[in-house]
Amino acid sequence: MRINYAIVFVSDMDRSVAFYRDVVGLPLKFQSPGWSEFATEGSTLALHLADAPGSGTADPEDLPAGRCRTGFSVPDLDQFHSKMLEKSVVCVQEPEEVFGARVALYLDPDGMGFGVGEDRPSH
Repeated sequence: MRINYAIVFVSDMDRSVAFYRDVVGLPLKFQSPGWSEFATEGSTLALHLADAPGSGTADPEDLPAGRCRTGFSVPDLDQFHSKMLEKSVVCVQEPEEVFGARVALYLDPDGMGFGVGEDRPSH
C-alpha cells in the first residue's frame, strides 16, 4: 500500500497555488477555484479551498488530533533551503540530522508546516 494523495486545506487558492508551484517548485497538474492538484512522484498533492479560516497559529508544534503535515524529499536539502530563504519562506527548523535523516521544516502561506528531507542514497 502507498499514499495516493494528500489534501491541504487553504484559505486562498491563488496564493497557495503560486506558493507551491513558484516557490516550492511543484509541477501544477491543474487549477480551479476550489480544487487544484500538483503531480509529484508517486502521489498527488491537492489543495482544497477551506470552508473556514485556519487557527491563525504558525506554531509548528500546534498539531491537534486530526491534522496532518506534508513532507517532501529533495536531492539537495542545502540548495532547497537556500532557495526557500531567498524567497522569504518561514523556516521553523533549520536543516538538521533527525533519526538518521537530514530534514527541515517550513511554513506555507496559511501557517501549515511542511517538512523537507534530503534523499537518502540507495544501497
